Amino acid sequence: MLSYFGYLAKRTVRIIKEDGIIAYLRKVFALSSSFMAKWRLSINGDKVRDDFFKLYYLSKKDQRWLGVHAEKCPTDAWVYQELIFKTKPDFVIETGTCEGGGSLFFASMLDLVGKGKVITIDLQKHCSLNNPKIIQLTGSSVSEEISGQIEKLVEGKTVLVSLDSNHTKEHVLKELDIYSKLVQIGGYIVVEDTCVNGHPVMPGRGEGPYEAVQEFLSKRKDFVADKECEKFLLSYNNGGFLKRVK
Repeated sequence: MLSYFGYLAKRTVRIIKEDGIIAYLRKVFALSSSFMAKWRLSINGDKVRDDFFKLYYLSKKDQRWLGVHAEKCPTDAWVYQELIFKTKPDFVIETGTCEGGGSLFFASMLDLVGKGKVITIDLQKHCSLNNPKIIQLTGSSVSEEISGQIEKLVEGKTVLVSLDSNHTKEHVLKELDIYSKLVQIGGYIVVEDTCVNGHPVMPGRGEGPYEAVQEFLSKRKDFVADKECEKFLLSYNNGGFLKRVK
């Protein structure tokens, strides 16, 4: 310890001799400011993140993929493309087509990796997606008719699942029960919009995706939440990137 402080003292004297006392003090001030900024961020990091999330979520503008409205958070979309490249699924299963921007995004990513198709499901057909990589199904994602069709389509194939339809806890749990069975080890099922019901937006909305994920993980040991997928800090799906590990 004494030798270390001796080294620091000698280094300080050398810097002052070479650069002058003013330059030395400027370096000390810059390092101190950087340290304090990191310290404040570590103390208030969660609040900073949540405040920015609320600002972004509540002020989000119309965003489009290939001209079609898409509800995906841009940072989540980036993570999806990483997962698609890593797992190279034969099918991406999407519940909740809406206007189709998300379906087109998935199809574009599959085009880039050179394989795979999208199966997208919605209660109503809001749009017609004229894309050879997209299979549109109309009906409830938890009905035996729809889930049966999908099971036949993906039998023996690898899948990535994105759950983005009805956001009640009960519905999401049913989807998790049905579609988690189709995911291979190393694959993912992503529960969208875990941010609602006060996590951190839309408090008081009622139990939804976040609560469904917590209950699902409490009963299942074959899936874990992959927090690395939240590396950009801004995500609509905190805790919702579920990886099958066994």
